[in-house]
Amino acid sequence: MTEQGSHPQLCQTVLDCVDARELAEFYRVLLGFRYRPGDEPPASGRPDERGADWLVLRAPDGGRQLAFQRVDRLARPTWPEGPVPQQMHLDLTVPSVAELRAQHERVLALGGRLLSDRSDDAEEPLFVYADPAGHPFCVFVA
Repeated sequence: MTEQGSHPQLCQTVLDCVDARELAEFYRVLLGFRYRPGDEPPASGRPDERGADWLVLRAPDGGRQLAFQRVDRLARPTWPEGPVPQQMHLDLTVPSVAELRAQHERVLALGGRLLSDRSDDAEEPLFVYADPAGHPFCVFVA
């Protein structure tokens, strides 16, 4: 099959969550992303109208985005065991095992939960985590 014509461009990955601000803050700090203008947290004591529904984070280079959409209920993945699959996950890379270990400490300090430790794998050292909303994500050496 020959591909012809124009193609849509991937704009962003959207994560459902019950608290958009909490999850956006986790990934903002972890990845060094910035809020889309207007999505920043409100001043202390002010209502978080934007965070009540939808927030967008942008990579510093402007090329990648993560969005967070509030939902009333979210079935937390029970993966790798249990009835609820991971549904999707993010792959994050670091250049070395030393950096992998440093990021491991950051993820845990930010509220990530360790699901699997394969940091001693000779071919592809990695950790698998759940973010505060339960979404799995990997950090591995590439």
